[in-house]
Amino acid sequence: MYRTHTCGQLSAHDIGKETVLIGWIANIRDLGGLVFIDLRDRSGITQIAINPNSDNMAAILPALKVESVIEVRGHVAPRPTGTENSGMPTGSIEIQAEEIVVHNICRPLPFALDDSADKVKEDLRLSYRYLDLRRPKNIDTLRIRHAAARATREYLYNQDFFEVETPLLFKSTPEGAREFLVPSRVHTGLFYALPQSPQQYKQMLMVAGIEKYFQIAKCFRDEDLRADRQPEFTQIDIEASFIEREDIYLLIEGLLRSIWKSVLNVDIPTPFLRMSYTEALNRFGVDKPDMRFGYELTDLSDLFQNTGVKIFSNAIRNGGVIKAINLKSLADLTEGALKLLESISKESGLRGLLYAKVGPDSWKSPIANALTEAEKNAIQKRLQVESGDLLLFAADDWLKSCTALGRLRLEGAQLLIKKDRLHINSKEYRFLWVVEFPLMLFDNEAGRFVSAHHPFTAPLVEDIHLLDTNPQAVRGQHYDCVLNGVELGGGSIRVHQADLQEKIFKDVLKLESSIVESRFGYMLEAFKYGAPPHGGIALGFDRLVTILAGRSTIRDVIAFPKNQKAQELMTQSPGPVRPEQLKDLHIGVIQDQDKDKLQ
Repeated sequence: MYRTHTCGQLSAHDIGKETVLIGWIANIRDLGGLVFIDLRDRSGITQIAINPNSDNMAAILPALKVESVIEVRGHVAPRPTGTENSGMPTGSIEIQAEEIVVHNICRPLPFALDDSADKVKEDLRLSYRYLDLRRPKNIDTLRIRHAAARATREYLYNQDFFEVETPLLFKSTPEGAREFLVPSRVHTGLFYALPQSPQQYKQMLMVAGIEKYFQIAKCFRDEDLRADRQPEFTQIDIEASFIEREDIYLLIEGLLRSIWKSVLNVDIPTPFLRMSYTEALNRFGVDKPDMRFGYELTDLSDLFQNTGVKIFSNAIRNGGVIKAINLKSLADLTEGALKLLESISKESGLRGLLYAKVGPDSWKSPIANALTEAEKNAIQKRLQVESGDLLLFAADDWLKSCTALGRLRLEGAQLLIKKDRLHINSKEYRFLWVVEFPLMLFDNEAGRFVSAHHPFTAPLVEDIHLLDTNPQAVRGQHYDCVLNGVELGGGSIRVHQADLQEKIFKDVLKLESSIVESRFGYMLEAFKYGAPPHGGIALGFDRLVTILAGRSTIRDVIAFPKNQKAQELMTQSPGPVRPEQLKDLHIGVIQDQDKDKLQ
């Protein structure tokens, strides 16, 4: 056998035992009369003590390099007094080597496999991902991912859920995010699509009578990447029959409590706080608020009904609002930071940044001269203003004002953190349910309503009648689970009646009958055969593990992630294919003369 023990297993109880270990050389220390090697496998590190003058070691030692794979046979001995390492489980012992077998010598490394690698360019690390993953912190991250998946399965098994796999070759449904298409060789000119989620399949499982389904599912979206997005990602996908929203809340709170306890030994409090979509936007300017700090938005509209500040009066006359936020003690921000806040305001749709730096005796603000003393006093009282505060205002329609200040709130928090005036505990977990989202949003560009979540979300029963008269006022039975400003996942109670689903498709979303039939005809047909009430949720597994592991991007918690250009650099994917492969698929590639790219 290659080993009798792992490198993290032995302790003082094993002193005197013969052992065989195998692993990678993490470190070599030549002290002249004695050589020490730290031997590592995924379980930990054991110190190997070697007499360099012994006949069977003298020829081997000069060839050894860090990260080479060796096998060591020897006896477990106590470390000399004063050399013990209490910081590691094997720190009280060492192996006195009697024989070493070299299995593979490592060539010079492209980067050191320690914490200094965090400063190495990510593309280089991803090109050698098999080396990057050897680092203990990355193995620990995959261990956390494994533990979270195991806890998920165990919890849902105990809740009587079936784990069912759904197909990865689906049909194109282009009303969602951009899809990855897979050409069919057999059916000329036809394409599969990789699923953005198992949504329709899992609803069909409910019609089939499975009642309780889950899957740790691979999903795909051909979108531009950022820290929390990958073209392929994993979600905990759940659907159940004969349930209501309260059942989902209870189920998911139990699941997350089980995961946090199993992985981190942390008890998270339940039930989670609940907040409507409208309240979240009003208070925090976003539907996934970070509840670990304050700086909430405040409505000032009632203070400016007869104001002489033109931008405020225009907003109110046009049906808009005046909202503000007090970023305490941030009046000393730099001009560069102020310009950054201004660019965020413009990106959010506002005409510019309305601000006031409050001093002991005056306000420095573009609107300072237009504000009356009574208005300043009213603002000061409403926002609890003190000298040194920075006030930010938004005067526009409600949604634009809220979302702009929501982005400014987050950026302001980062500025306060840099100044050491705001401290956010990364180990504090503030879970939240955001509920009662609008079922429909009006798309000005398309000139029609679109689903806020997806078209299978059921409206609140008391709002169904508004589908005919005011679809924008209809609230959906949709819920998002939010943690520390991150949307862990979302779901809804589904439409399960064929007539209501068809009404939403055709009368509200204005989809053509031919499109409804080609994309969703089988679903409408299925609903006519005794479809049960059902609902579900999908939790972003990569995002969840990122939080558990305390990492900053989901790329850190995926074994072989794509970079920000959607490339997997280790295998050089995507890559070219042979002309005969394209011929089999009836696909041609042409040269784009303008962009010098293949199409």
